[in-house]
Amino acid sequence: MKSGFYWGVASSAYQTEGAHESDGKGPSVWDDFTTKRRKILNGHHANDAVRFYDFYKNDLKLLSELGIPNFRFSISWPRIFPDGIGPVNRKGIDFYLQLIDTCLQLGIEPWVTLFHWDYPLMLQYRGGWTNRDSVNWFSEYVHRCVKEFGSSIHHWMVMNEPVVFTGAGHFLGVHAPGMKGISNYLAAVHHVALSQAAGIRIIKEAIPNAHVGTTFSCSKIDAYSESNRDKVAAVKVDAILNRLFIDPLAGLGYPIIDFPNLRKIEKYFQCDDAKNLSAPFDFIGIQNYTREVVASAWWMPFIKAKIITAEKRKVFRTAMNWEVYPSGIYEMIKKFSSYPAVKEIIVTENGASFHDNVINENINDHLRINFLQDYIKEVERARQDGYPVKGYFVWSFTDNFEWAEGYRPRFGLVHVDYKTMKRTVKESGHWYSKYVQESEART
Repeated sequence: MKSGFYWGVASSAYQTEGAHESDGKGPSVWDDFTTKRRKILNGHHANDAVRFYDFYKNDLKLLSELGIPNFRFSISWPRIFPDGIGPVNRKGIDFYLQLIDTCLQLGIEPWVTLFHWDYPLMLQYRGGWTNRDSVNWFSEYVHRCVKEFGSSIHHWMVMNEPVVFTGAGHFLGVHAPGMKGISNYLAAVHHVALSQAAGIRIIKEAIPNAHVGTTFSCSKIDAYSESNRDKVAAVKVDAILNRLFIDPLAGLGYPIIDFPNLRKIEKYFQCDDAKNLSAPFDFIGIQNYTREVVASAWWMPFIKAKIITAEKRKVFRTAMNWEVYPSGIYEMIKKFSSYPAVKEIIVTENGASFHDNVINENINDHLRINFLQDYIKEVERARQDGYPVKGYFVWSFTDNFEWAEGYRPRFGLVHVDYKTMKRTVKESGHWYSKYVQESEART
C-alpha cells in the first residue's frame, strides 16, 4: 500500500478452485445445483473450474510478476467442514495455509472472504440459511477460520453480496440452492444479516487489530420516468438492492420505511435480534458493475417493480447485458459515504465481461481496458472529492465459472483456455499492471 491505496484483483473459491471432491472436501449447494437440468448455461459446472487448487503457485507467481500487490480470494466452507459443522478437514485447512504463505512469500497481501456462496450441502438439507441454526453454524465456521488463519490474515470480508445469494438463491430460484418464495427469502435474509454481524464480532474479538468488513453489491437506481409510481418503485428497489444489508449492519434496522412490505421479516425476529444485527466494522466492500432503471409493475410479486433492461433501453452494454455506466460507481461511493458508521470503502469488485478474441496468443481486449479506465477514473474522482475510498479490486484475476452463465462470460485480466488450462495475460492485464505500478511509484 505504498500509495495509501489498495490495488488488487479478486477471485472466489467455487469459481476457480475446481477439485470439488479432492482431499476431503464436502459437497456445496453449487456442486449440487449444477447437476440440475437446465439450471446452468450449456450444462456447465465448476468441478474443475480453472484448477486454481492445483495451479495456485503458478497463478500467484504470475500475479506477482504483474506487480499487483493485493489478492482477494475466498475460503470454501465445505473444504474446511465437509458436513458444514463437525469434524474439520485438515487437508482443506492446509491448502489455505499454503496459499496464504505463498502470497506472503511473493509480497502479495491476502484478503480473505469467508463466504462466497458455496454453502455446505449437508446443512442445506437442514434448511440452510432459512434455518435459524444457520447463525450458529456460520459462527462455528468463522471461529475455526480465525483460529487457523488469524495469525497470517489481516484483511477479512465476512460475506460476498448477500443481496444476490439471498434473492437469486432463495426467492427467484435461479442460483443455488434453488429455493423460491417470500418466506424462504425473508428467513434467509434475516439469518444472513445476523450471521454477517456475528462474523464481524467474532473476528474483531479474536483479532482486535484485524481489518474487518463485508461486501455489498450495489447499483445506481433510476426511475424509468418522472411518474410518481416509477419514482416510488425506484425507492423500493434501492431499499432492496442497495440498503437491505448495510442498513441493519450500521445500526439502522431494515429499510422498512421505504419498503413497507419488508415488515414481514419481523416474523423471524427473536429476542435481541434488533441489537445483534449491527456490528463495528472497519470498512465495507462495494461491488459495482452497472446501474438499473426501474418502473412500477403492480403484477410483480412482493416488490411491485420491474427492471427495464439495458437491451430494451438500447444503451451500450457488456456481454452480460449490463449497461456500462461509469459515473454510477462514483454515485455509490458517495451514497455509502453518507452512513456515519462507514469510515472506509473498498471497491472489492469491478470489471466487465466482453467477448475475447485470441489471435496469435494475444488478447487485445480494448473494450475491457476502456471500461476499467472509465470506472477507475470515477473512483479517483471520488478520492479527490474526499470520499473515504481506499482500494480497488478488479473482478477478476482469471477467467472463471460465472454461476448460472457458466463459462460463457469472461471477466478475467488473464485468459484461460478451458481445454488446456493455459493462462495468457490479456492486454487489459498488462494495462492494469502498468497503471498500478505507476500509481504506486507516484507516491
